[in-house]
Amino acid sequence: MLTLTLSEFSLDDFLANYWQQKPVLIRQGFPAFSDLISPNELAGLACESQIDSRLIYKQSGKWQAENGPFESYEHLGERDWTLVVQAVDHWSPEVASLVRAFSFIPKWRLDDVMISFAAPGGGVGPHIDLYDVFICQGSGSRRWRVGDRGNHRQFAAHAALLHTDPFEPIIDEVLTAGDILYIPPGFPHEGVSLESSMSFSVGFRSKSASDMLSGLADYLIDNELGGTLISDPQRRMHQHQGHINAGDFALIKQQMQTILNDDEIMMNFVGCHLSKTKCELDLQALDFPINETELRKNLQQTDLIRTGGLRCFYLDDSISQGICYVNGERYEFGADCSATVLALCDEDNLSLAALEQGLQHAAFVKALTQWVNDGYWYF
Repeated sequence: MLTLTLSEFSLDDFLANYWQQKPVLIRQGFPAFSDLISPNELAGLACESQIDSRLIYKQSGKWQAENGPFESYEHLGERDWTLVVQAVDHWSPEVASLVRAFSFIPKWRLDDVMISFAAPGGGVGPHIDLYDVFICQGSGSRRWRVGDRGNHRQFAAHAALLHTDPFEPIIDEVLTAGDILYIPPGFPHEGVSLESSMSFSVGFRSKSASDMLSGLADYLIDNELGGTLISDPQRRMHQHQGHINAGDFALIKQQMQTILNDDEIMMNFVGCHLSKTKCELDLQALDFPINETELRKNLQQTDLIRTGGLRCFYLDDSISQGICYVNGERYEFGADCSATVLALCDEDNLSLAALEQGLQHAAFVKALTQWVNDGYWYF
């Protein structure tokens, strides 16, 4: 199991002084780190249509980008190109294990683990991200330059590449295997491979207000909620037909605020919305479904393992009722299952002991059996 090693400060110091504030280089954050997936395996994933991948390179001095899937890489030559594959943690248990090293950040903030293979001279150009990223260097070496926050002009170097103007670096270092570079949102940066190299980027991203409000609207429609119309009996005579006056404006705001103030609606929306995955999961549904008896028998022999990328959450105000949210769906198992629900959401491996409480309840056993048959968890 990978363990994050911090020699110059503690995790508390990191969260207090660096997280979303300033970049920092963590030398040998993963001592003796070796690639969690080989370049050939990464190239193989980029051949699959359901996996998001890109090739980035220069042609005649101009940046180019192609979206996968890819059938061949032979035309790219020996230098100056990069293969980027998103959400590799969904497809590789070894890569998924990297996420656990950053469990001091809640998983609802996790975006994915992006991996890039770069030939010598390869990179994606100078750019600014809107999310936090821990860039973990694998095999080979890359030179990383990071500038300070500021009014940096961004422009389209290609239809699929948003770059930024040259910047003065506040960090200019070469990363080798096991080094980690943390970059908060808004800091321009660029990495250039000095030799063939692998980079493992663990990204954390919060949702925008527009994303949350759009999702809330969909949730209300899907669940037939929020359909109450404004009621204003005994209203005063209106003087100007085109005027939305202060009183009416207040009614409109109150109508919307009523939804936001409804804790049950908001908890269920937040749990469902944040537990949805943006990328496909490697769900390997069982060809021959097991029944509840077989589930119990298997648990006596081995742990259940969560499929990479599966999102399972609970909230303070409802965990006492055994309520959780798995891949966009709400489940309620009752107060007697609360400890099991905690383990279900917090742990990647589930032992018989961790599940013992829930296994006493038919609703939980039924749901767990279905999840295993669907490929959410596997033995």
